[in-house]
Amino acid sequence: MEKENTETVIGPDGQPLSKKALKKLQKDAEKAAKKAEYKAANKPAQQEAVETEDVSKGKYGNMPMIQSASKPDVKFVELKDLTTNLADKKVWVRARLQTSRAKGKQCFFVLRQQKWTVQALASVGKETSKQMIKFIASINKESIVDVEGFVRKVDQRVESCTQQDVELHCQQVWMVSSAEPQLPLLIEDASRPETDTSMAKVNQDTRLDNRILDLRTTTNQAIFRITAGVCRFFREHLDRQGFIEIHSPKIISAASEGGANVFTVSYFKNSAFLAQSPQLYKQMCICSDFDKVYTVGAVFRAEDSNTHRHLTEFVGLDLEMSFKFHYHEVLKVIGDMFINIFKGLRDNFQEEIETVNRQYPSEPFKFLEPSLVLEYPEAVKMLRENGVEMGDEDDLSTPAEKLLGRLVKAKYDTDFYILDKFPLAVRPFYTMPDPKNPKYSNSYDMFMRGEEILSGAQRIHDPVYLTERAKEHGIGLESIKAYIDSFKYGAPPHAGGGIGMERVTMLYLGLDNIRKTSLFPRDPKRLTP
Repeated sequence: MEKENTETVIGPDGQPLSKKALKKLQKDAEKAAKKAEYKAANKPAQQEAVETEDVSKGKYGNMPMIQSASKPDVKFVELKDLTTNLADKKVWVRARLQTSRAKGKQCFFVLRQQKWTVQALASVGKETSKQMIKFIASINKESIVDVEGFVRKVDQRVESCTQQDVELHCQQVWMVSSAEPQLPLLIEDASRPETDTSMAKVNQDTRLDNRILDLRTTTNQAIFRITAGVCRFFREHLDRQGFIEIHSPKIISAASEGGANVFTVSYFKNSAFLAQSPQLYKQMCICSDFDKVYTVGAVFRAEDSNTHRHLTEFVGLDLEMSFKFHYHEVLKVIGDMFINIFKGLRDNFQEEIETVNRQYPSEPFKFLEPSLVLEYPEAVKMLRENGVEMGDEDDLSTPAEKLLGRLVKAKYDTDFYILDKFPLAVRPFYTMPDPKNPKYSNSYDMFMRGEEILSGAQRIHDPVYLTERAKEHGIGLESIKAYIDSFKYGAPPHAGGGIGMERVTMLYLGLDNIRKTSLFPRDPKRLTP
């Protein structure tokens, strides 16, 4: 029979351990052995994890604030140039991160630069770590990033981006400027087509309250490029016709057009007014032998009109020119100028027009060459034939204007036309009467899609006749003395008109509200931002 091991174990105090203490000591020893065994078994894996902890280190992160401390030799490529021509080329781009979506070991994100977008992709691999993917996925929307990557052709077109034939495979991603994590509106919501009723959209007040973000949408980027085009083609055409660009005062001593629709401002110890029109100064330049002038500048109207087409401050495209015998010489120049604008937009901004139409669908703008010119009595006849009751000398109401636009479109297939020979009774005192019929005048309006975009006329250039007309209108001569005096030293016959820039863009694109085409709109209820 085998004997039990009775070897005595001495404790730290020099005394033999009890059976209970001996069992505890054995358990502790077993635990320590297991722990050591576990550490030994996992040590290679831990060392490997440390060694491969972040293969992308130095290829992503937050860039130090750019304070113009250095000039790195880095050439950036514009997103619009990312095409198949750059396939397999490594490029740097700086853009906003519009959206991102991490899935497993990949992260897809959309980069946006003004009105161009491209899909980017980062995948875990030999040169891309999980940490880098996590960093990209954590970048707040609308942040500005620098991305280095290879341009790769795609098998299936990326329909959600403007650059549909390529995507960017990322090697480096650096945060240049971080956006706040909570945005007051999402760009994708603000970009949603009006016809899409399945998802959230952004209302107009929210857009205008956060106009900085709203203007980043590809649609708004396109709208304001088209607006720039309107001004460009306005200027180009008139420059070719020998016009001189002028810049008129906006702070004036008397209301430009009389009436109460004028803003009064404090001017030292006196009061002054914000110009309702540059007309007086255009005419003064004609009297100063400038012959043909135009100006582009702010116009102010203190009208409490909360409509889809009125603003209290807008950009006026105004022109004035002398003529030899008949104001139709001027009418032709203006008509041709509009044709130049319409053709310029059609031929040079088709991509922008299509971008706007995707969000705000409308019929293409139609016009005739030369422009259609109707006389007022003919317009009255067309309206009467379609149920509108109006007298020969009544002015057009807004509903009548819109109806007439539809009738003209149906009959002549044009969205633009000129209405000549307005009744004298509905025009200002300085409008030249029609010498053949005193009920009418040498004045005209121009319309796009049934809404007025220009009002103009031959001005009375004789100071005696001008004084008579002012008296007939009951206007105090003292209040317009400076205006009348302008013609006392010899004035050529002249005519002109004023155009609302925002209205031209709105109506050309078929938009429903002028606030869509005003950069930072001013109306009776909005003075910010």
